[in-house]
Order: sequence, then structure tokens, then C-alpha cells
Amino acid sequence: MIILAIDTSAIASAALIRCHESFRDAAVLASFATEDTRSHAEVLAPGIRALLAEQELTGRDIARIVVGVGPGPFTGLRSGIVTGRALAFAWGVPLDGMMSLDALAWDVTAVGAGGSEFLVAIDARRKELYWARYANDGTVLDGPHVTAPGRVPGLPVYGAGAALYPSQLEDAGASVAPGFDSAQPTAASLGLSAASRLAAGTPLRDTTPLYLRESDAQVPGPRKRAL
Repeated sequence: MIILAIDTSAIASAALIRCHESFRDAAVLASFATEDTRSHAEVLAPGIRALLAEQELTGRDIARIVVGVGPGPFTGLRSGIVTGRALAFAWGVPLDGMMSLDALAWDVTAVGAGGSEFLVAIDARRKELYWARYANDGTVLDGPHVTAPGRVPGLPVYGAGAALYPSQLEDAGASVAPGFDSAQPTAASLGLSAASRLAAGTPLRDTTPLYLRESDAQVPGPRKRAL
């Protein structure tokens, strides 16, 4: 079967994951990921279309869609989640959500890094990080959170967010993990992590976004009466 994975928590990415009906032996069939963190809506749908064409597939060949639900900025997450929901409706396939930081945790555990516990972190802007704490098998222990870098636990931190604030992390007793200082969540790793969990019988999330912050847009209050 083919799983379409989508993530737009940091960069726009999509991947086609091939696996057995039991979700075992999953492998990346094809994927794309941008470097731009601000053009999700423009590149995502054309990128998915190109992936399907490259593999000579159509929506009828997709058995399931998995979408990253953040944490991440409102506009970026909305692009990926809405795209996943629209395609799942059009193709009549199941749709699941995954915490986007789990994709980074998958990459860490895949190379045997992380020690007994570790953090993954991406840029939350406003001089803050989105982060979560994981066990060495990739099980999430705490999070996700959005905080200043100086408020994270004193553990190795993997991901592009860590490289932005090395001195603040050091002051908190944490450290920037080498080799992952530019790593972002990708749909390929998200899809592999999702397949592993489904194979183990672990349920995935729904597609409710993890914004972690209130929207900057506010509903206007009632008009003041003119005197």
C-alpha cells in the first residue's frame, strides 16, 4: 500500500511511503522538501502532483494520508492540514495526524543518537523554540511546548532550532547535538514513523493543529457608541 505523508510545520514537504498491508517494511518511495519556510501553499500541491506523476500513481493508489499537525506557525500548518483533509475527502481515504516533532525524533533514533533522553526543537520565532522530550526509542515523554531557549531541560537538543540559540541552551544545561543543527521535520520521516506506529497497533492523532499559541488575529470588540 502507499501512504502519502505531508508536513508543513517548518518547511513544506511530502513523501510517498510504500509498505505492506500490515504497515510493516515501510520505505520511502519518493519525496520532496523545500528549503523555504514561507511558501508552503505555493509549492505543496504542485509538489504532491509531481510526486504522483513521477511514480505513475493517482489518488486511487493512495491508501492513507498522514499529515503533520505541528507545533508550528498558523499559516504553515494550515496549508498542510487543509491539503491533507481535502485530498482525503476527494480520494475517500483515511486521514491521520502526527506531531511533527516526531519526525525529527525518528531521524535521531534511526542513527542511534539521543542517549537515554533527548530533546528535538525547531524555530518558533519570537526568540522561542517548539520542543518536546523523548526517550531513546523515540517515545515522547513531555511536550510539545513553546518556550524561551533558556527554559528547556538540560539535555542534548536536536534540530534546527537548537543551532539558533547555543549560548542560551548552554546556560540552561542543554547542548546543541552535532550533525542535526540544520535538521527540520520532513514528511518522509513523519511517514516512516507513522507506519511504524500503525504496525505496532498504536493509534495516531486526529488532525487538530498544535498551534500552542493564540492567533495574532483577534475578533473586534463591540463598536463604541458615538456621543
